Amino acid sequence: MKQVEHTLERLIFGSRWLLAPFYLGLVLALAMLLVKFAKEFLHFVPLVFAGEGGDVIIGILSLIDVVMVANLLIIIVFAGYENFVSRIDTGEHEDRPSWMGHVGFAELKMKLIGSIVAISGIELLKAFMHVEAMTNEQLAWKVGIHLTFVLSGVLFAVMDRVAAGKNAEH
Repeated sequence: MKQVEHTLERLIFGSRWLLAPFYLGLVLALAMLLVKFAKEFLHFVPLVFAGEGGDVIIGILSLIDVVMVANLLIIIVFAGYENFVSRIDTGEHEDRPSWMGHVGFAELKMKLIGSIVAISGIELLKAFMHVEAMTNEQLAWKVGIHLTFVLSGVLFAVMDRVAAGKNAEH
């Protein structure tokens, strides 16, 4: 019976490798996001020379939006792979990010919600740049969704702090 238990545990432990294709898919999504960034950038260049000031700001915000999503993808790929699949052996590579290997699930969750709030804030700012083209209902929905993300982030932070306090007591 002990042999069956040991075999089952090895199978369950090895199943973590089923996540590897998901992370590879996210790396491919990052490459596709690079294409999206290039398209946004090429669309942005003429605005700098011929567009209105507001159009330039919206163009910059659109570029920032894509970069934020790309940063989020990298954090999820690195931290998720290291937390759930295997450590990434970079040796003593000088370019290894300082946070790599130190982002646990709680920190990953906070980085995720923080990025979502930032992306939502950028989208809201872009909407405010063309507020005259929006109905009050559309604007209310955008603000409501953003505030929902902000509130969710605050609640996640409070829950993590409460959980950390309880873990410190034990």
